[in-house]
Amino acid sequence: MPSRRSSSRYGQYMLMSATTDELVRAIADPLRRQIVELLAKEQLCTCHLVELTGARQTNLSNHLRVLREAGLVVTEPAGRYTYYRLRPEALASLANTLTELAAQARDAQQTRRPCS
Repeated sequence: MPSRRSSSRYGQYMLMSATTDELVRAIADPLRRQIVELLAKEQLCTCHLVELTGARQTNLSNHLRVLREAGLVVTEPAGRYTYYRLRPEALASLANTLTELAAQARDAQQTRRPCS
């Protein structure tokens, strides 16, 4: 359920849950977004991600940790390798929140609060 969080920058309210905030922060980074795009196509282990992204293994591991903690990816051990799999339900949740926000913005295009 969305929680009301005040935005200190504008003093307005945003309808976002803590989970939504974490998801947005997680995919805001270009490398993490690239990882999500790659994992949307197939499960990959760290060695594949290093090869495909050109990132260093330690840097990649830190980004994968952020994605795991945000609930976007899960790990699956396979022998001496660890495979990463995208959680489509986490992306669907974020997509629904953003779709609702876009609908509110469309509805509000003609609404203007008067200044006093």
